[in-house]
Amino acid sequence: MQLALILGFVAIVVAVAPDDNFTRYKHINFEDVVANKQLLKPYVDCFIGTGPCTVEGNEIKEKIAQTVQESCGRCSEKQKTLVSKMMNAMKAEFPEEWTKMDKIYNPDGKFDEPVKEFMGKYGH
Repeated sequence: MQLALILGFVAIVVAVAPDDNFTRYKHINFEDVVANKQLLKPYVDCFIGTGPCTVEGNEIKEKIAQTVQESCGRCSEKQKTLVSKMMNAMKAEFPEEWTKMDKIYNPDGKFDEPVKEFMGKYGH
């Protein structure tokens, strides 16, 4: 369940969709966000509703459920890799928040298996 939550966040943050204008997020260095807890935490707080959201954070938050349900199916290959990196970082650095996100975006655990498969393929 927790993987699904992170997948949603990352897919949204990183991948509005390959057919969307991903360039609007090019000012965000996702590698830096993943590597720095202080940069990652505001996104996490936004997604679970305990902190304010930036414009980008709100856009991403609105797409988390869809991304979880589709296992990042609309993401490009690069976006899938970035999503998996962000998922791993969120799970490792903020396990309590990860659990909260999972309850919000995948409450019945229905997407656990597809997310596991996604992480097995892209979580390298």
